[in-house]
Amino acid sequence: MAENIRDLGPLTVSAQRRGLPFFYILYSIEYTLSYGGVSVARPKSEDKRNAILDAATRVFAERGLTAAPTSEISKEAGVAEGTLFTYFKTKDDLMNALYREIKLELADAMMSDFPRKQNVRTRLQHIWDRYVKWGIANPKQRKVLAQLQVSEVLTKESRDAGSAPFVEFQTMIRDAIERRLFRNDLPVELISKSLAALVEATIDLTASNPSNAKHYRDSGFQMFWSGVTK
Repeated sequence: MAENIRDLGPLTVSAQRRGLPFFYILYSIEYTLSYGGVSVARPKSEDKRNAILDAATRVFAERGLTAAPTSEISKEAGVAEGTLFTYFKTKDDLMNALYREIKLELADAMMSDFPRKQNVRTRLQHIWDRYVKWGIANPKQRKVLAQLQVSEVLTKESRDAGSAPFVEFQTMIRDAIERRLFRNDLPVELISKSLAALVEATIDLTASNPSNAKHYRDSGFQMFWSGVTK
């Protein structure tokens, strides 16, 4: 079974390698089989594919999604432009794949070693701290992700795939509302977006003033917690 899963595409390999929930691996298989008629043949080189995605991150971060040509991405990756289109049929396909990959990396950072047996505050603090740490360590990925999330090129399938690894986080929020630990007048999606917005502000402040990193991180989380609890 594991060998069959590896044959179904790089997104599935990434999910399996990161130890994400099996439902996400299944979702990845379904996506690989159905999205846009993409072939399920194994790419010639996963290293080349990763090199293209890494190069796209750097070029998009510097030039923006629209202004960055695929020729520059290919040059940065050290491959011919025709090789890029062997792995990604169009620039839009490349951007969708990059979005899914960055979201998977973020989920891996946030949910690794997740303290599932601890109370809600401890679990949320874990997610908060890991999100902040990832953002500070990966400024280019964070910048590109922000651009991709408001881009019209993202397909519904990509957005769904990007959300899949965070289902446990959403479930935790719903459970906290049902148990009246959180205010029941706040929609789940508002709580999620509020956390993301405050994390982003915390990352920005930390990047500009690293000596206050712990103060910003702890104060930001306390602000979020006070806003959603009774």
